[in-house]
Amino acid sequence: MKVKVIPVLEDNYMYLVIDEHTREAVAVDVAVPKRLLEIAGREGVSLTTVLTTHHHWDHARGNAELVRLQPGLAVMGADERICALTRRLVHGEELRFGAIHVRCLLTPGHTSGHMSYFLWEDECPDPPALFSGDSLSVAGCGWRLEGTAQQMYQSLAETLSNLPPQTKVFCGHEHTLSNLEFAQKVEPCNDHVRAKLSWAQACGHCRRGMRTMCPPCLPPWARSSCTTPSSEWWRSQCASSQAKWPQPRSWRHSARSEQASSTPQSHCSLRHGLSWRCSGGS
Repeated sequence: MKVKVIPVLEDNYMYLVIDEHTREAVAVDVAVPKRLLEIAGREGVSLTTVLTTHHHWDHARGNAELVRLQPGLAVMGADERICALTRRLVHGEELRFGAIHVRCLLTPGHTSGHMSYFLWEDECPDPPALFSGDSLSVAGCGWRLEGTAQQMYQSLAETLSNLPPQTKVFCGHEHTLSNLEFAQKVEPCNDHVRAKLSWAQACGHCRRGMRTMCPPCLPPWARSSCTTPSSEWWRSQCASSQAKWPQPRSWRHSARSEQASSTPQSHCSLRHGLSWRCSGGS
């Protein structure tokens, strides 16, 4: 399984997930359809399906144009408000694209119909992947715009935290640095937050509008916000875990962006995206 990480808009990510044997591809959260098709064409894959995490414009606005440009494309999600939706998914439903399995995980909180997608391949040593949209980001989570705080807590602390510890997380936005700076203000004596912030600064994470890439690797106890649903819960998870902070190259590059570098740069300069192959080492 190969994941193409595609920075778009101000700080969003959309993704192209490729079965490397069948060359079938699935897109996640299409905001800029022509760019997605350009990358799919360069990769030589057949795009069959769009998985949309939620209905907000920065995650779903490209669906209608993409379907117009590529008739017959399936657009899937859990919320009927998703643009150009052709199939409504339910919690626990499983899909398959080539060798790639998809389990649909309803994660309300940011929106009432937010769906996260857990992907894996049978008999494959590569770790599984989670596409979390706005339910979970690095050291944070999306704003609770719909639903209750209890629903948000259950989405993070029960649904997502029960995934395998080796799961690689691909989130919807690059908010790493701002999340950690906020967490440090809330808990200035938290050594875990301080270490994570130093890591983020060292590997080139940037503030809104400026970014290099989002790390697709989080230990289990780092999958929820430092302050959401409660800092005490988060601290207890940190104390009980033996996991280490992820390193910047926790996944092996399968191909480098033509214009990517080790220094922070705007999303416009990363127009060709980044590729990752699910792998346990760098």
